Amino acid sequence: MTQEAAFVGIDVSKARLDVAVLPSGEAFEVANEEAGWRELIRRLRPLEAAAVGLEASGGYERGVLRALIEAGLAARLVNPLRVRQFARACGTMAKNDRLDALAIARFVQLVPQRKAVRNRATDALAELVTARRQVTDEITRLKNQAAHATQALLKRLAKTRAAHLERDRTVLDKAIAAAIAADPDLAAKHRLLRSVPGVGPVYAAALLAFMPELGNLTSKQAAALLGVAPFDCDSGGYKGQRRICGGRRNLRDIAYMAALVAGKHNPVFKAAKDRLLAAGKPPKVALVALMRKMIVTLNAILRTNQPWAHA
Repeated sequence: MTQEAAFVGIDVSKARLDVAVLPSGEAFEVANEEAGWRELIRRLRPLEAAAVGLEASGGYERGVLRALIEAGLAARLVNPLRVRQFARACGTMAKNDRLDALAIARFVQLVPQRKAVRNRATDALAELVTARRQVTDEITRLKNQAAHATQALLKRLAKTRAAHLERDRTVLDKAIAAAIAADPDLAAKHRLLRSVPGVGPVYAAALLAFMPELGNLTSKQAAALLGVAPFDCDSGGYKGQRRICGGRRNLRDIAYMAALVAGKHNPVFKAAKDRLLAAGKPPKVALVALMRKMIVTLNAILRTNQPWAHA
């Protein structure tokens, strides 16, 4: 008799991991630290689970996710919003850690999920890139504050703090470059990405940190993961405007700026943008199309391991 495949859901909090196993219905909890991760792996390994799902939880999931992947378990990082919508659709209105773990197990059982890709070098890079983005956002806020302040003291304080953060950003840029150079795989991918005119160090580092799957995706998957794939909005005889949605917002914001640069300085992408504008497309629609063309191109470059070759 063939054993039914097992599916595991893990609800992550700062202190503990609540675990649910289907179809057995087993439930248990372990501490969210190294000893707890070892206990979790010891209990899950004999199950040979088809998928072990856990939600992104503000960073509290990083350690256990890496431990699961390094143990060879089928880890899946799932979107908390999609899981909650799924639970409601299944009629589960209540919410607690035990029910959340069960909802995650049901979700990965019924909705196929992409394999989680993590390693220590990528995690370290992601932490640095995230810190740089936060510093950049704060610099922008302080400069806006200085521009609108009416008192000289407030202007001076905001400008001083912004200048200090700009020095911090320079330090982070050097740390990001060093982290990439220290890992042969990241360094090789970085060289390929930077071979494309318009892809600067910020976009290249963000792609390595936040889209480690790049190079192992189809064109449609790459566009959808970035959040620039157009989706239908039709019903009966109604044909709505195609819209983009979902994707990785933190990466898409950086891709937007990269597309602005590529649309001016990369002859291939500039020609594509000009054709869209000449066809009457609104500027932002043309820019989104350019973002999509860029991510598809970059995915192909990493997949084929060939640098940009256009004259």
